[in-house]
Amino acid sequence: MKRTAFFISDGTGITAETLGQSLLAQFETISFTKLTRPYIDSVDKARAMVQQINNAAEKDGARPIIFDTVVNQEIREILAESQGFMIDIFSTFLAPLEQELTSHSSYSVGKSHSIASNSNYMERIEAVNFALDNDDGARTHYYDKADLILVGVSRCGKTPTCLYMAMQFGIRAANYPLTEEDMERLQLPSALRPYKHKLFGLTIDPDRLTAIRHERKPNSRYASFAQCEFEVREVENLFRRENIPYINSTHFSVEEISAKILVEKGVERRLK
Repeated sequence: MKRTAFFISDGTGITAETLGQSLLAQFETISFTKLTRPYIDSVDKARAMVQQINNAAEKDGARPIIFDTVVNQEIREILAESQGFMIDIFSTFLAPLEQELTSHSSYSVGKSHSIASNSNYMERIEAVNFALDNDDGARTHYYDKADLILVGVSRCGKTPTCLYMAMQFGIRAANYPLTEEDMERLQLPSALRPYKHKLFGLTIDPDRLTAIRHERKPNSRYASFAQCEFEVREVENLFRRENIPYINSTHFSVEEISAKILVEKGVERRLK
């Protein structure tokens, strides 16, 4: 079964998309065509949006699902004329909140993703810069400022996880690739030893690692299954020997990996 889902907002659309995606993920037997439409902030744009929705309804033979965070009432009324099934995220949650808090919402566009809170915005930018500057063991003399240091073999997901934690939570995360030379020494690199309490390990299934490395360096020793299996085995032995917590990244998204790391290490998010 196939349906179309629209995430519509007069702001960035991030809130509508995030909540809508979470809800649709519960319907595993249905294939959704997902379309995000931000900044629908005029009557003309709303009418054009209605046409898109109606075209999707005709094509699918079923009503599109619409998740919206549109604040402007006139625009909402135009969208309501479409052949879609509308879920108004703001009114669904704000109305009971207003009742509980005995206070009216401001119903302002883009409040959750603006830079009105300049300190939060700067925390995010600084965390991203930190992750980029301390990627792949490029620098180690700033590890005293790191909240976390991810360690593991090359191409196991350290960099995207660090960048996600920086963007989403303002976490200053560095990462250090453990090499074959490190494994031969059977001990942590000297640059990491003073910061052992900040370390968290990532590992990965050897066959998945082989596939990833083949995309970068096909038919190389670096990408061979034997080399990948050796590196993963030795790194996992190192994690256990040094009592470094770790998880296998093979079947988890960066969102899941990040959440598990923060819980395990007890690191508080800077952005909330």
